[in-house]
Amino acid sequence: MSMTLGVSRPDQAAYMLRAAAADAGRAYKRELIDLLDVRPGHTALDVGCGPGTDLSALAERVGPDGTVFGVDRDPAMLAEARLRTDALPAVEIREGDAHALPVEPGTVDRVKTDRVLMHVAEPADVLAQLHLVTRPGGLIGLTEPDWDTLAVDAEDLETSRAFTRYTTSRLVRHATVGRGLARLAARAGFTVETVLATTSVFRDFQDADHTLGLGRNVQRAIKDGVIDETRGRRWFAALSEGPFFASFTLISVVGRRPVS
Repeated sequence: MSMTLGVSRPDQAAYMLRAAAADAGRAYKRELIDLLDVRPGHTALDVGCGPGTDLSALAERVGPDGTVFGVDRDPAMLAEARLRTDALPAVEIREGDAHALPVEPGTVDRVKTDRVLMHVAEPADVLAQLHLVTRPGGLIGLTEPDWDTLAVDAEDLETSRAFTRYTTSRLVRHATVGRGLARLAARAGFTVETVLATTSVFRDFQDADHTLGLGRNVQRAIKDGVIDETRGRRWFAALSEGPFFASFTLISVVGRRPVS
């Protein structure tokens, strides 16, 4: 089989910037920020800000009298975020963990997390931190995928299903946290105001391979004995020949910390 399976992980900052620049990425990010109703003078917090993809949009909304905190634990991400926001005086980049946010309690008007909770150790503990730092009446906006909804079209349907099961059970720490966002937010003390589902659709094989890790992850599934090597390679080669379709669902939740 001549098709080469990818095995290396992409540079994470470049990966996140490319994903955010895609049409689907721009649409759900814009919708989440709109739902958060960020206003001039607000203090906004982006937990797991990564390379700073959304910090400029938040800074524009809080204006010269507002503040935007970008928090991440990855030094490479923080360095990229600082470069991207160097000319934005409203933005302050802080190193920190989502389980112990470097922000004073009760000081933030708006909080955003985007595809962060699926990676953390304890999503419920992070939601407790969000409740701690948010002012009474403040809003949080959460977006996470549900990887059980990953659908990759192929004549070999069983291998596509095996790939989705492998992604959910082996590759992502909290692969279905998206469907639980409303429950997690409510248990943390927020009043859930909005729940939305957005389907991300991929019709270009190269974009899907980059974003979903089709090649490198089927290689891992083969190595782990989950997918037969010959079958996995044939499946991946057939995907590359097109026409191509894949999709998964992103869930967004907006919650408010009650005033009393």
